[in-house]
Amino acid sequence: MHSVTAIVVAFDSAEALPECLGALRAEEVAVIVVDNASGDDSAAVAERLGARVIRNALNEGYGRANNIGAWAADSEFVLIVNPDVVVQPGTVAALLDAADRYPDAALFAPKVVEPNGRVFYQPRSLLAGYLENPTGKLAVPAGEACAPFFSGACFLVRREVFLKLGGFDESIFLFYEDDDLCRRITDSQAALVYVPQATVLHGRGRSSAPKPGLVFKSRWHQAWSRAYVSHKYGLYSPAAGMFIVNGLKTLGVALTGRRALIERYGGSAAGALAYMRGKTALKQEGLS
Repeated sequence: MHSVTAIVVAFDSAEALPECLGALRAEEVAVIVVDNASGDDSAAVAERLGARVIRNALNEGYGRANNIGAWAADSEFVLIVNPDVVVQPGTVAALLDAADRYPDAALFAPKVVEPNGRVFYQPRSLLAGYLENPTGKLAVPAGEACAPFFSGACFLVRREVFLKLGGFDESIFLFYEDDDLCRRITDSQAALVYVPQATVLHGRGRSSAPKPGLVFKSRWHQAWSRAYVSHKYGLYSPAAGMFIVNGLKTLGVALTGRRALIERYGGSAAGALAYMRGKTALKQEGLS
């Protein structure tokens, strides 16, 4: 069997890690947990469960931390796994089998099942305007299929290809790093393959413990990253529109005092404005 290392990026993920790492251990997969300066005992939990742990002094963001893990691995493949993902029995073997059968493919995506039983399948992407699916209608393939984009929650990738392409774009702290990676793999003429006989459960939203300000931060980066990747690939910049729309929404919900909505719209407006002013996501997070 091919060698594979699972990379799990943790940030206040102590609650989710036992189930995630337990499932990987049952699949006999080596695991590297890259801890992004968690405030809880994520690193200690991972070590108790037998994972190799890399402790970052700062929260490096999702993509940069995965890159650190991939460089530290020495296997032929890396399996990117969110801490709120639980691989099902036989999943890793099914992905590796697909890799054998499709030597020209670089990335292999499992079927992602959400808590309500819905299958998540990315029906469109900002970076693929040529796809004729403007409303994002969900149409899940019945069998193995090639597609230009897959979720970054869990996928198997040839490590050599991943590193040759530079891994995830390190200018991005959070959001759109998976779309960007898939776009670069597609542009390199390598295929991306959907492998539905490989299944993972995705407990969406359980990767990090909730805390005040997390919604604002998340929305800030979502808006900034959208503007960044749009510019990177020569698309029309959405920054001004996001700033105006979300700024007006922020003013509207401010009258209601609903904190969650204020953080949501205010974060989006702030991220878009920051991009227009030339502020980077890394500077926002105190990273060089």
